[in-house]
Amino acid sequence: MKAPYTELLEALRERLPAHKLIDDPLRTLAYGSDASFYRLIPQLVVRPDSEEELMAVLAECRHRRLPVTFRTAGTSLSGQAVTDSVLIQLNQGWRDYRILDEGRAIRLQPGIIGARANQLLAPYGRKIGPDPASINSCMIGGIAANNASGMCCGTAQNSYRTLRDMRVILADGTLLDTGDTASRSAFRASHGELLEALEALGRETRANTPLAERIRHKYRLKNTTGYALNSLVDFEDGFDILAHLMIGSEGTLGFISAITYDTVQDAPLKTAALALFTDMASACRATLALKSAPVSAVELMDRAALRAVEGAPGMPVGLETLPADATALLIDVRDEEERALAARIAAVHAALEGLKTLEPLGFTRDPELYARYWKVRKGLFPAVGAVRDVGTTVIIEDVAFPLEYLEAGVAALTETFRRHGYDDAILFGHALEGNLHFVFPQGFETPAEVHRYAALMDDVATLVADEYGGSLKAEHGTGRNMAPFVEREWGAEAYALMWRIKALFDAENLLNPDVILSRDAELHLHNLKPLPAADPIVDKCIECGFCEPVCPSRELTLTPRQRIVIQREMARLERVGTQASTARLATLREAYQYQGIDTCAADGLCATQCPVGINTGDLVREWRHRRVVERGGTARLVGRHFSGTTRIGRGALRLVDTTHGVLGTGMMSALTRGARRLSGERLPQWVPSLPAPAPVRILERRAEKAVGGKRDKVVYLPACATRVFGTSRGDDGAEAVTRTTLALLEKAGYEVVIPAMIGHLCCGMAFQSRGYFDEADHKARELNRELLLASQNGRYPVLCDTSPCTQRMMESLDTRLTIQEPVAFAHDYLLTRLAVRPKHSSIALHITCSSVRMGLSDKFVALAKACADDVVVPAEIACCGFAGDKGLTTPELNAAALRGLADAVSGCDVGYSNSRTCEMGLSYHAGIPYRSILDLLNEVSRPCVVEGVAT
Repeated sequence: MKAPYTELLEALRERLPAHKLIDDPLRTLAYGSDASFYRLIPQLVVRPDSEEELMAVLAECRHRRLPVTFRTAGTSLSGQAVTDSVLIQLNQGWRDYRILDEGRAIRLQPGIIGARANQLLAPYGRKIGPDPASINSCMIGGIAANNASGMCCGTAQNSYRTLRDMRVILADGTLLDTGDTASRSAFRASHGELLEALEALGRETRANTPLAERIRHKYRLKNTTGYALNSLVDFEDGFDILAHLMIGSEGTLGFISAITYDTVQDAPLKTAALALFTDMASACRATLALKSAPVSAVELMDRAALRAVEGAPGMPVGLETLPADATALLIDVRDEEERALAARIAAVHAALEGLKTLEPLGFTRDPELYARYWKVRKGLFPAVGAVRDVGTTVIIEDVAFPLEYLEAGVAALTETFRRHGYDDAILFGHALEGNLHFVFPQGFETPAEVHRYAALMDDVATLVADEYGGSLKAEHGTGRNMAPFVEREWGAEAYALMWRIKALFDAENLLNPDVILSRDAELHLHNLKPLPAADPIVDKCIECGFCEPVCPSRELTLTPRQRIVIQREMARLERVGTQASTARLATLREAYQYQGIDTCAADGLCATQCPVGINTGDLVREWRHRRVVERGGTARLVGRHFSGTTRIGRGALRLVDTTHGVLGTGMMSALTRGARRLSGERLPQWVPSLPAPAPVRILERRAEKAVGGKRDKVVYLPACATRVFGTSRGDDGAEAVTRTTLALLEKAGYEVVIPAMIGHLCCGMAFQSRGYFDEADHKARELNRELLLASQNGRYPVLCDTSPCTQRMMESLDTRLTIQEPVAFAHDYLLTRLAVRPKHSSIALHITCSSVRMGLSDKFVALAKACADDVVVPAEIACCGFAGDKGLTTPELNAAALRGLADAVSGCDVGYSNSRTCEMGLSYHAGIPYRSILDLLNEVSRPCVVEGVAT
């Protein structure tokens, strides 16, 4: 670390806790990387939790003239969120919100994810205006600071147009709340000169008719190139100008600590059609025809884009056979009433009358297909990036043409890309706004490749800005990528005006320097991010960050994206082979063991969010496998004596539970914490929710019991977790999962078959997650054999009572077996056989990772709602982080994943899930007992089938 930063770090240690100051090589690299194709490694990462802490950081940095950059989710694409100085990362403490005027407005802090804001507004039938494709991962801070838009919002509903007020912290540390009268008065007293200067700039700009008209013309289109000069012609009051200049300023003028949006209507009725045209020109003409039609969005996808996703679920059959120049328009129509929606659809058909499509135009109301259409569209950029050559990056150009020039502009731009050898570029975008995204792979390994990219950018700038009067950055922000071209697009007079604005707010150029405005004509060619081959499992990752919101370790150590960043850097350093690189590699490897491996839950949720399905857990398990491959004998010994191992486990639980009863929770907690500390944290962490041993003799008796009459049969496989873990001390209303499951099946009229050697069976997950792949496969083969025997080669379904084990079985066992997950089986089969009287109370529900990955979330909620009047699913809890036994061996992971759970379920008496180990951690951190969802169904149901009659 350079000297000024060492001094800064020492000063900040006086004002912030140590865990908020990060300067080690691994985390500065990991946290400093974003979704762009630029890389700068910060000297220091700071994570303030409050405005006061952030102002303290700004003061110390300003005192030493050290630049700062603000970062929320890091999903931006133009290099505006990277720095080699101080990165201020908004982590915890920036998620407050307030719903105003019955949902007609909402005040949000910058750390709230865009989709979460819409979730909060959903009960009011409202949403925020901006709707970027990354809304499930990007945060409000970035949405506002980049003036991000998206598919439906256009220019009418972006942050600039829907801004009500904001709280902003300026470079000198001053806090202004434009919605608070007292704050405005204080600010005018302290910063009257700034307000007067802004008002003067506004008068000067409005009086300059050619410049004012140029500004108005530019903002007919989507435009995020440079500062929001439209604020100078749209407003006269200094506060209004200041607030609107902050929108799209990318952290170069100040920090937005809260923003109040005027919300927009979220029509409940939605439908979409995929219109296929013979060529791009026809699609562009159709877009012009639809401009005046009552549509919510029209998304364009060229043949190359369709080819990239033609095999995706939900896409129409036959895309593979489309003509070479075929182009699609995804047309979205929304309304509040059925009759009005039908009228809108009819208007679309009328607008397109006379325009030939390859197939008849048909709108879908199927929610699943509708969601798939949009998921495919939103995933185009990462999906295309996934098919690039390993070692290359993927670049997305974000331009806008005046709609009347769309056809000609697209043709000219396509020719420009081909002239520079980018034959594999694809095109998609928001057609109604003339906003197009060209995506193409790009290598930066040689000077020739860098020169080719530079020549392309020059020609694109000439074509879009000079020839067609378009926008070089329509919605992705200027960043570093387009900073050298701002003057080209706007002209010298407007460009000089932007520099004057920058000087008014940040005369010392300490806020995100070189972003938006730069004197370096080749800035876009510097600090290009390497993407070396690291592992085939993750090589197709483009570091978009879509995976991060569901990662349980995201606020503890690393996210999936960050794990991949470090893997790539270690792979690069291995190839360099110098003394310095070898030393850095050793440092990263040592830190990565805890940061990347030990704290990864390997739950696979990242794959559900990744547009190309990367499961970083697979990478982590491979890493674990390489470390334990020489210890395979121990795993074999446990696997070959699995019945005895589980018997020992139950005995240990009985001893611990008895001790707990004698000592009490307080004394037991203190003693076990001390023992863990003395062991160097090698001993597991005891938690009060650790269960007593499960009863197993009931399974043996059931296996021996003969059942008369003709009843439907089901093979019941209790997971090893439910054969070991019973009920927790203090949870008096609970039954062991095995006992509950047997009771439910009996109640529903099933004849239960218990596989032979039940105590010895295991699906292998416990071994697989630790990297013992051989033994995991061996246990799966054993289980497969016994289940085929018990089910008569698949004649009877097999019910497992634990969701993660069920998923493992579905992935690894014979396809003749019909494996039933507990939630799906209860929803699809048990509900119809039972008379259910719902509980009149609020219950909490935790949807496990495996349930999400198997697509069972909706069924899980439906089952719970059939059993209770009020079901609470905590919005910001994804994976619980218990991950088998990590809740005991790495308890900080479980704690980090469930931060906020207790508050979210404070009105509930009990919670339910479908994994016994997950329920242990949930109970501990929620402060209420969590049980199997089967326990709830058993509690509220009675038989409604006739004994002896199959249904």
